[in-house]
Amino acid sequence: EEKIMKRKDNNDLLDLTQPEQCCEATTGCSFDGSLRNVVSEPIYVQKVYDAALFNLQGLRTIANQPFAPKLPAGSRILRVVDLRCRKFFNPEDINCPDNLKINPTTEISGASFVKDNGYDVKVVGPDGMESQKLIYADTSDCDKENKGTPIFGTQNIDITGNVVVEIDVIYVDDCSKRCKATLSANVNLDPLTLTNFFELCLPSVFDGAFLPRFAEFCNLSCETRLATQSITRDLTVSPSGRVRANLIISLCVTCEKKIIVPVQLCVLSTGFPQLSAEIAPICETFPSLFPKQIDESTHKKPHRPCILSEEEEENE
Repeated sequence: EEKIMKRKDNNDLLDLTQPEQCCEATTGCSFDGSLRNVVSEPIYVQKVYDAALFNLQGLRTIANQPFAPKLPAGSRILRVVDLRCRKFFNPEDINCPDNLKINPTTEISGASFVKDNGYDVKVVGPDGMESQKLIYADTSDCDKENKGTPIFGTQNIDITGNVVVEIDVIYVDDCSKRCKATLSANVNLDPLTLTNFFELCLPSVFDGAFLPRFAEFCNLSCETRLATQSITRDLTVSPSGRVRANLIISLCVTCEKKIIVPVQLCVLSTGFPQLSAEIAPICETFPSLFPKQIDESTHKKPHRPCILSEEEEENE
Protein backbone atom coordinates (compact mmCIF):
# COMPACT_ATOMS: atom_id res chain seq x y z
CA GLU A 1 0.00 0.00 0.00
CA GLU A 2 2.86 2.39 0.77
CA LYS A 3 4.37 1.75 -2.68
CA ILE A 4 1.03 2.48 -4.35
CA MET A 5 0.66 5.73 -2.39
CA LYS A 6 4.18 6.82 -3.39
CA ARG A 7 3.38 6.17 -7.06
CA LYS A 8 0.24 8.27 -6.79
CA ASP A 9 2.18 11.08 -5.13
CA ASN A 10 4.83 10.99 -7.86
CA ASN A 11 2.17 11.09 -10.57
CA ASP A 12 0.54 14.06 -8.89
CA LEU A 13 3.87 15.89 -9.03
CA LEU A 14 4.24 15.33 -12.78
CA ASP A 15 3.34 18.41 -14.80
CA LEU A 16 1.25 16.74 -17.49
CA THR A 17 -0.90 18.95 -19.71
CA GLN A 18 -3.34 18.01 -22.43
CA PRO A 19 -2.23 18.99 -25.95
CA GLU A 20 -4.16 21.78 -27.61
CA GLN A 21 -6.78 20.53 -30.05
CA CYS A 22 -6.69 23.75 -32.09
CA CYS A 23 -3.85 26.01 -33.16
CA GLU A 24 -2.97 29.54 -34.16
CA ALA A 25 -1.07 30.41 -37.33
CA THR A 26 2.27 32.22 -37.51
CA THR A 27 2.79 34.58 -40.44
CA GLY A 28 6.22 35.96 -39.61
CA CYS A 29 5.03 39.48 -40.40
CA SER A 30 5.22 42.29 -37.86
CA PHE A 31 4.90 46.06 -37.94
CA ASP A 32 6.12 48.35 -35.18
CA GLY A 33 3.97 51.26 -36.32
CA SER A 34 6.84 53.35 -37.70
CA LEU A 35 6.46 54.49 -41.29
CA ARG A 36 10.25 54.65 -41.60
CA ASN A 37 10.24 50.89 -42.18
CA VAL A 38 7.72 51.12 -45.02
CA VAL A 39 9.19 50.80 -48.52
CA SER A 40 7.70 50.44 -51.99
CA GLU A 41 7.94 47.06 -53.73
CA PRO A 42 6.87 46.04 -57.25
CA ILE A 43 4.91 42.79 -57.51
CA TYR A 44 3.67 40.90 -60.57
CA VAL A 45 0.17 39.69 -59.76
CA GLN A 46 -3.25 38.96 -61.22
CA LYS A 47 -5.83 41.72 -61.10
CA VAL A 48 -9.54 40.98 -60.91
CA TYR A 49 -11.22 43.03 -63.61
CA ASP A 50 -14.77 41.85 -62.93
CA ALA A 51 -16.36 39.28 -60.63
CA ALA A 52 -19.76 37.78 -59.85
CA LEU A 53 -20.79 35.76 -56.78
CA PHE A 54 -23.62 33.24 -56.66
CA ASN A 55 -25.30 31.27 -53.88
CA LEU A 56 -27.09 28.10 -54.96
CA GLN A 57 -28.98 25.45 -53.01
CA GLY A 58 -29.92 21.87 -53.74
CA LEU A 59 -31.97 19.37 -51.74
CA ARG A 60 -31.59 15.63 -51.52
CA THR A 61 -34.00 13.28 -49.71
CA ILE A 62 -32.52 10.14 -48.15
CA ALA A 63 -34.78 7.29 -47.02
CA ASN A 64 -33.93 4.41 -44.66
CA GLN A 65 -30.28 5.35 -44.34
CA PRO A 66 -28.49 2.89 -42.01
CA PHE A 67 -26.37 4.34 -39.19
CA ALA A 68 -23.59 2.82 -37.10
CA PRO A 69 -22.89 1.67 -34.47
CA LYS A 70 -25.79 -0.49 -33.46
CA LEU A 71 -27.61 0.30 -30.24
CA PRO A 72 -28.18 -2.39 -27.61
CA ALA A 73 -31.03 -4.74 -28.42
CA GLY A 74 -34.40 -3.40 -27.34
CA SER A 75 -33.26 0.26 -27.26
CA ARG A 76 -35.56 3.17 -27.94
CA ILE A 77 -34.44 6.69 -28.98
CA LEU A 78 -35.86 9.40 -26.73
CA ARG A 79 -34.29 12.58 -28.08
CA VAL A 80 -32.04 13.90 -30.84
CA VAL A 81 -29.43 16.24 -29.39
CA ASP A 82 -27.66 17.34 -32.56
CA LEU A 83 -27.38 16.60 -36.28
CA ARG A 84 -24.20 17.40 -38.23
CA CYS A 85 -23.16 17.13 -41.84
CA ARG A 86 -19.74 17.50 -43.44
CA LYS A 87 -18.02 16.73 -46.72
CA PHE A 88 -16.36 13.35 -47.18
CA PHE A 89 -12.78 13.32 -48.43
CA ASN A 90 -10.28 10.47 -48.63
CA PRO A 91 -6.75 11.93 -48.39
CA GLU A 92 -5.28 8.61 -49.55
CA ASP A 93 -6.97 8.87 -52.96
CA ILE A 94 -7.86 12.23 -54.48
CA ASN A 95 -9.74 10.44 -57.27
CA CYS A 96 -11.86 8.37 -54.90
CA PRO A 97 -15.43 8.33 -56.27
CA ASP A 98 -16.80 8.84 -52.75
CA ASN A 99 -15.08 12.22 -52.39
CA LEU A 100 -17.59 15.06 -52.57
CA LYS A 101 -16.76 16.94 -55.76
CA ILE A 102 -18.06 19.99 -57.57
CA ASN A 103 -17.63 19.91 -61.35
CA PRO A 104 -18.68 23.18 -63.04
CA THR A 105 -19.28 23.25 -66.79
CA THR A 106 -19.55 26.71 -68.35
CA GLU A 107 -20.69 27.85 -71.77
CA ILE A 108 -20.39 31.51 -72.80
CA SER A 109 -21.87 33.66 -75.53
CA GLY A 110 -20.41 36.90 -76.84
CA ALA A 111 -16.91 35.46 -76.43
CA SER A 112 -15.09 32.16 -76.77
CA PHE A 113 -12.44 30.20 -74.92
CA VAL A 114 -9.10 29.99 -76.70
CA LYS A 115 -8.41 26.42 -77.82
CA ASP A 116 -5.42 24.30 -78.76
CA ASN A 117 -6.26 21.31 -80.96
CA GLY A 118 -9.84 21.47 -79.73
CA TYR A 119 -8.99 21.74 -76.02
CA ASP A 120 -9.35 24.85 -73.88
CA VAL A 121 -6.04 26.57 -73.15
CA LYS A 122 -5.58 26.65 -69.38
CA VAL A 123 -3.04 28.69 -67.44
CA VAL A 124 -1.81 28.50 -63.87
CA GLY A 125 -3.83 30.41 -61.30
CA PRO A 126 -3.06 31.54 -57.74
CA ASP A 127 -3.87 28.02 -56.52
CA GLY A 128 -0.88 26.66 -58.45
CA MET A 129 -3.15 24.61 -60.73
CA GLU A 130 -4.19 25.12 -64.33
CA SER A 131 -7.52 26.55 -63.27
CA GLN A 132 -7.89 29.56 -65.59
CA LYS A 133 -8.96 29.66 -69.23
CA LEU A 134 -7.89 32.20 -71.83
CA ILE A 135 -10.88 34.06 -73.24
CA TYR A 136 -11.24 36.11 -76.42
CA ALA A 137 -13.86 38.42 -77.88
CA ASP A 138 -13.89 41.26 -80.39
CA THR A 139 -13.86 44.17 -77.96
CA SER A 140 -13.15 46.91 -80.55
CA ASP A 141 -16.64 48.49 -80.37
CA CYS A 142 -16.59 48.98 -76.60
CA ASP A 143 -12.89 49.89 -76.67
CA LYS A 144 -13.81 53.03 -78.61
CA GLU A 145 -16.02 54.10 -75.69
CA ASN A 146 -13.39 53.14 -73.09
CA LYS A 147 -15.74 50.52 -71.65
CA GLY A 148 -15.76 46.78 -71.19
CA THR A 149 -17.52 44.26 -73.40
CA PRO A 150 -20.35 42.25 -71.78
CA ILE A 151 -20.33 38.47 -72.09
CA PHE A 152 -22.98 36.01 -70.95
CA GLY A 153 -22.73 32.48 -69.70
CA THR A 154 -24.57 29.41 -68.50
CA GLN A 155 -23.12 27.17 -65.83
CA ASN A 156 -24.09 23.65 -64.82
CA ILE A 157 -22.68 22.48 -61.49
CA ASP A 158 -22.55 18.70 -61.06
CA ILE A 159 -22.27 17.50 -57.44
CA THR A 160 -21.15 13.92 -56.85
CA GLY A 161 -19.83 11.94 -53.91
CA ASN A 162 -20.68 11.40 -50.25
CA VAL A 163 -21.31 13.37 -47.10
CA VAL A 164 -20.85 12.24 -43.50
CA VAL A 165 -23.91 12.65 -41.28
CA GLU A 166 -23.63 12.37 -37.49
CA ILE A 167 -26.55 12.21 -35.05
CA ASP A 168 -26.20 12.62 -31.29
CA VAL A 169 -29.07 10.79 -29.61
CA ILE A 170 -30.24 9.91 -26.13
CA TYR A 171 -31.72 6.45 -25.92
CA VAL A 172 -33.02 4.10 -23.27
CA ASP A 173 -32.03 0.43 -23.29
CA ASP A 174 -34.02 -2.60 -22.16
CA CYS A 175 -32.97 -1.87 -18.56
CA SER A 176 -34.51 1.64 -18.72
CA LYS A 177 -31.06 3.23 -18.48
CA ARG A 178 -30.58 6.48 -20.34
CA CYS A 179 -27.44 6.67 -22.48
CA LYS A 180 -25.96 8.99 -25.08
CA ALA A 181 -24.55 7.81 -28.41
CA THR A 182 -23.24 9.31 -31.64
CA LEU A 183 -24.47 7.61 -34.80
CA SER A 184 -22.74 8.21 -38.11
CA ALA A 185 -23.29 7.30 -41.74
CA ASN A 186 -21.47 7.85 -45.02
CA VAL A 187 -24.36 9.01 -47.20
CA ASN A 188 -24.10 8.75 -50.96
CA LEU A 189 -25.63 11.61 -52.93
CA ASP A 190 -27.00 10.80 -56.33
CA PRO A 191 -25.56 13.15 -58.97
CA LEU A 192 -27.19 16.53 -58.51
CA THR A 193 -27.02 19.33 -61.10
CA LEU A 194 -27.54 23.02 -60.34
CA THR A 195 -27.83 25.64 -63.09
CA ASN A 196 -27.28 29.39 -63.03
CA PHE A 197 -26.74 32.23 -65.48
CA PHE A 198 -24.28 35.09 -65.25
CA GLU A 199 -22.94 38.20 -66.96
CA LEU A 200 -19.37 39.46 -66.82
CA CYS A 201 -17.48 42.43 -68.22
CA LEU A 202 -14.48 41.72 -70.45
CA PRO A 203 -11.61 44.22 -70.86
CA SER A 204 -9.93 44.97 -74.17
CA VAL A 205 -8.06 42.07 -75.73
CA PHE A 206 -5.99 44.48 -77.84
CA ASP A 207 -4.70 46.97 -75.24
CA GLY A 208 -2.54 44.48 -73.36
CA ALA A 209 0.19 41.93 -73.82
CA PHE A 210 -1.96 39.13 -72.35
CA LEU A 211 -5.41 37.82 -73.10
CA PRO A 212 -7.97 38.07 -70.28
CA ARG A 213 -8.48 34.96 -68.19
CA PHE A 214 -11.69 33.35 -66.96
CA ALA A 215 -11.60 31.73 -63.53
CA GLU A 216 -14.33 30.02 -61.54
CA PHE A 217 -14.28 28.19 -58.23
CA CYS A 218 -16.92 26.84 -55.89
CA ASN A 219 -17.21 25.64 -52.32
CA LEU A 220 -19.89 23.49 -50.75
CA SER A 221 -21.30 22.93 -47.30
CA CYS A 222 -24.18 20.76 -46.20
CA GLU A 223 -26.92 20.90 -43.60
CA THR A 224 -29.24 18.07 -42.60
CA ARG A 225 -32.41 17.46 -40.63
CA LEU A 226 -34.95 14.71 -40.09
CA ALA A 227 -37.30 14.43 -43.04
CA THR A 228 -40.50 15.20 -41.08
CA GLN A 229 -38.87 16.44 -37.87
CA SER A 230 -40.40 13.50 -36.00
CA ILE A 231 -38.35 10.92 -34.10
CA THR A 232 -41.06 8.27 -34.28
CA ARG A 233 -41.49 8.63 -38.06
CA ASP A 234 -37.91 9.33 -39.15
CA LEU A 235 -35.85 7.19 -36.78
CA THR A 236 -36.43 3.45 -36.57
CA VAL A 237 -34.60 1.00 -34.34
CA SER A 238 -34.80 -2.68 -35.19
CA PRO A 239 -35.06 -5.30 -32.39
CA SER A 240 -31.36 -6.00 -32.90
CA GLY A 241 -30.48 -2.30 -32.44
CA ARG A 242 -29.88 -1.28 -36.07
CA VAL A 243 -30.82 2.39 -36.61
CA ARG A 244 -32.21 3.79 -39.85
CA ALA A 245 -33.17 7.38 -40.58
CA ASN A 246 -35.06 9.47 -43.11
CA LEU A 247 -33.17 12.68 -43.85
CA ILE A 248 -33.28 15.84 -45.91
CA ILE A 249 -29.81 17.08 -46.86
CA SER A 250 -29.42 20.64 -48.05
CA LEU A 251 -26.37 21.37 -50.21
CA CYS A 252 -25.28 25.00 -49.98
CA VAL A 253 -22.99 26.04 -52.85
CA THR A 254 -21.09 29.29 -53.28
CA CYS A 255 -19.51 29.98 -56.68
CA GLU A 256 -17.51 32.93 -57.91
CA LYS A 257 -16.54 33.80 -61.45
CA LYS A 258 -13.80 36.26 -62.32
CA ILE A 259 -12.25 37.98 -65.28
CA ILE A 260 -8.54 38.30 -64.50
CA VAL A 261 -5.68 40.16 -66.20
CA PRO A 262 -1.97 40.06 -65.26
CA VAL A 263 -0.65 43.38 -63.95
CA GLN A 264 2.33 44.82 -62.10
CA LEU A 265 1.66 46.86 -58.98
CA CYS A 266 3.68 49.03 -56.64
CA VAL A 267 2.75 48.25 -53.05
CA LEU A 268 3.89 49.48 -49.67
CA SER A 269 5.71 46.86 -47.67
CA THR A 270 7.22 46.58 -44.20
CA GLY A 271 9.78 44.01 -45.36
CA PHE A 272 10.04 40.29 -45.69
CA PRO A 273 8.62 37.85 -43.13
CA GLN A 274 11.07 36.63 -40.53
CA LEU A 275 10.44 33.26 -38.91
CA SER A 276 12.37 31.72 -36.05
CA ALA A 277 13.55 28.12 -36.41
CA GLU A 278 11.72 25.78 -34.06
CA ILE A 279 14.64 23.34 -33.66
CA ALA A 280 17.85 24.36 -31.91
CA PRO A 281 20.51 24.09 -34.63
CA ILE A 282 24.04 22.75 -34.42
CA CYS A 283 25.21 24.78 -37.40
CA GLU A 284 26.19 28.37 -36.68
CA THR A 285 24.71 29.78 -39.89
CA PHE A 286 22.05 28.68 -42.34
CA PRO A 287 21.40 29.79 -45.93
CA SER A 288 18.58 32.21 -46.69
CA LEU A 289 15.47 31.15 -48.58
CA PHE A 290 15.02 34.36 -50.57
CA PRO A 291 17.60 36.72 -52.11
CA LYS A 292 18.13 40.24 -50.86
CA GLN A 293 16.93 43.17 -52.91
CA ILE A 294 19.87 44.84 -54.67
CA ASP A 295 19.05 48.16 -56.29
CA GLU A 296 19.87 51.83 -56.04
CA SER A 297 18.07 52.21 -52.71
CA THR A 298 20.34 49.60 -51.10
CA HIS A 299 23.50 51.18 -52.47
CA LYS A 300 23.09 54.85 -51.75
CA LYS A 301 25.98 57.12 -52.77
CA PRO A 302 27.89 58.64 -49.85
CA HIS A 303 27.39 62.31 -49.07
CA ARG A 304 29.91 64.59 -50.74
CA PRO A 305 32.16 66.47 -48.31
CA CYS A 306 31.76 70.20 -48.03
CA ILE A 307 35.50 70.84 -48.67
CA LEU A 308 37.02 69.12 -51.67
CA SER A 309 40.64 68.07 -51.93
CA GLU A 310 42.87 69.33 -54.76
CA GLU A 311 42.59 65.97 -56.58
CA GLU A 312 38.80 66.01 -56.27
CA GLU A 313 38.68 69.62 -57.56
CA GLU A 314 40.76 68.57 -60.57
CA ASN A 315 38.47 65.64 -61.22
CA GLU A 316 35.47 67.91 -61.01
